[in-house]
Amino acid sequence: MVNVLVVGAHPDDIELGLGATVALLARQGHQVALLDLTNGEPTPKGDPATRMEEAARAARILGAAARVTLDLPNRELTDTVAARHMVAAVYRRLRPHLLFIQGEVDAHPDHIDGAKVMNKARFDAKLTKSAIPGEPWWIPRLLRYHASHLKLPVTPAFILDVTDTFALKLEAVRAYQSQFAWQGREEWIVQRLTEQAAYFGGLIGTRFGEPVISDEPVGLTGLRDLV
Repeated sequence: MVNVLVVGAHPDDIELGLGATVALLARQGHQVALLDLTNGEPTPKGDPATRMEEAARAARILGAAARVTLDLPNRELTDTVAARHMVAAVYRRLRPHLLFIQGEVDAHPDHIDGAKVMNKARFDAKLTKSAIPGEPWWIPRLLRYHASHLKLPVTPAFILDVTDTFALKLEAVRAYQSQFAWQGREEWIVQRLTEQAAYFGGLIGTRFGEPVISDEPVGLTGLRDLV
C-alpha cells in the first residue's frame, strides 16, 4: 500500500512531467509508487532490459517506494476494458489516496488513450461483483501532470515549489540514456525542462515549479502552505 501513485504511459513520462514533485513528496515522507502502462519499447536504440534498468534507476533517484511496469503495447496503447481492468487491479493492490495521471490533451496517441485508461480505471477499481482482482478501492483524489508533445499553455490548479528537488528530476531524466543521449537531445531536454520549471516557479515567486492540473476544484483546509 502507498498513499500516492503516479501513472505514465511510458517509462520517462513521469520523470519528464512530475519528477521533481515525486522527489519532493518522497522527501516529505510520502510513500510514492510509480506505474508505467508499457515498457516503452521498441525504440530506435533501446531494448526492454535496458529500459527496465533505466526506469529502476530513475525511481531510486526520485526516492519512489516502488515501480510497476505493465505489458500493455507501446505505440498501440488503446483505451479498452481489458486495459482499464489491468490498471484497476494495480490501483486495488496499492490502494493509494492520491492519484497523478497524464493530461489527455496531447499529440502522442499513447498519451491520449493512456490518460483515458488511467482515469477510467479509477472508476472501475471501485466496482463490486467484477472480475477485477483485489478488493474494490476508490482513490479519493485525482490530479494531472503536464507531459504533452503539444506546445500549448497550461493553466494549472496550483504550482508546487520544487526548487529543492529539481536537480533530482534532471538526474532521473538523464538516467534514460537509451532515449535521449544517443540522439544528442539530452542537453536540449534538460534546458527545456529547466526553462519550463523556471517559468512556473516565477509565477509563484520561487526558482522552480511544477504545474498540477485538476478536473475538479481543489479544496484547502488552511492557508499554512500557500507561497
